[in-house]
Amino acid sequence: MTIEPDSLNLPVPEEKLPPDDFETGVSDNHLSSETLATQQALSAIASLQSPQNKTALQQAHSSVQQNISNQFTVKPRALLITLLAIAITFVGLILNNWIIGVFGTVITLMLSLAMLLPWLQYLVNEWFSSLDKTLLVAFLGLVVAIIGSLKFTGVGYRLLLWGQQINWEASGTLAEWFGALGQILIAVIAVYVAWRQYVISKDLTIQQNLLTVQQNIITQQQTIDSYFQGVSDLVLDEEGLLEDWPQERAIAEGRTAAIFSSVDGSGKAKILRFLSRSKLLTPLKRDRRLGRAILNGVGGYAEDRLEGVRVIDLGVMLAAADLSGNDLRWTDLSEANLVRANLSGCDLVKANLARTILYDANLSNTDFNGTRLFYGSLDQASPRSRTIPPNYETGECTGAVIENADFSNVQRMSEANRYYCCTWGGEKTRTTIPGGCEGIDNKLGR
Repeated sequence: MTIEPDSLNLPVPEEKLPPDDFETGVSDNHLSSETLATQQALSAIASLQSPQNKTALQQAHSSVQQNISNQFTVKPRALLITLLAIAITFVGLILNNWIIGVFGTVITLMLSLAMLLPWLQYLVNEWFSSLDKTLLVAFLGLVVAIIGSLKFTGVGYRLLLWGQQINWEASGTLAEWFGALGQILIAVIAVYVAWRQYVISKDLTIQQNLLTVQQNIITQQQTIDSYFQGVSDLVLDEEGLLEDWPQERAIAEGRTAAIFSSVDGSGKAKILRFLSRSKLLTPLKRDRRLGRAILNGVGGYAEDRLEGVRVIDLGVMLAAADLSGNDLRWTDLSEANLVRANLSGCDLVKANLARTILYDANLSNTDFNGTRLFYGSLDQASPRSRTIPPNYETGECTGAVIENADFSNVQRMSEANRYYCCTWGGEKTRTTIPGGCEGIDNKLGR
């Protein structure tokens, strides 16, 4: 798009006027090349400017005008006049002529103030905000008002009379009292400063502790990620299939036991979810000769609860572990030893706790929706046994050991699980089961 000459909104030149000795930069004859170029560009853009950008253009134009108004130039003729006035003043001083000296002094003062005034205004506007200038004038007015009040109300005269009546020699004791009071105030200030230093030091310590906790969380997550990658590389072949040998399984279990001892409850829960969803905790059906896991024909590995082999057997790794308040949904913890473990507040939806040892475990405030405690039928289900193998069809010896476990305020526990807990939990466990165990026999016998 081309710009027509008529569309340029350039200023119309005015009639030449005699230049002043002290210019303020408003005249176009004394504008810098930068300012002229900026004005012409803004004027040219004005004709092509869209409505949504006009505000920004006006602000830019006003800033240019402000910069122009701040310019101040002194013509050489004014400088010559000022130098001449200074010379006249010195002549008056040398000749000791009162008239010449006063004339030169007045002219020099007026010219100097005229040249310095814009610079002083710039300094005041640059260093002091509008609020600072307002407060300065207000304090000055307050001081003048106090002086005027003391002068014109007679209060100042009365204060002078009262001061003349005071025996200043007898007031020496009072001065000592004031000195003692000052020392007390100094001690109070010292105590306050010490207290503030303690508070600041305490805040810094808290912040440092928070930073340390955050760093520990980051380090723990990096350790867990490294463990995930290491286990994956260990048990999978080049094609991504599960091909774990006895030594590889032993190393994987060793790594798992080592990392469980170095992470908190949240880290343990992340590891359990990873291992469970990866089918590394599930007993898989194996080739009797090669030991490889067998596919189930629908895109997964076949399970064998009775004779299957787990890639990682948790064993007693989680005994007395604190897993409280964590997400353990859909995790396979079957046959794990969770004696005295703290599972309070955990989300155990669809978790598999069959044949899990939950002796003296804390399961209060957990979500038990769909949690499995046994296989088979409820009438024949019983806790695991050291001597009798489990029967996953009837449910005999497939249940969890829940003696002395705490089920207080468990949410969404099914009737089948409530019946099993009342039947095989023992007297201590029965008192904590939501809904009570009235009418349900205690087959545990203790």
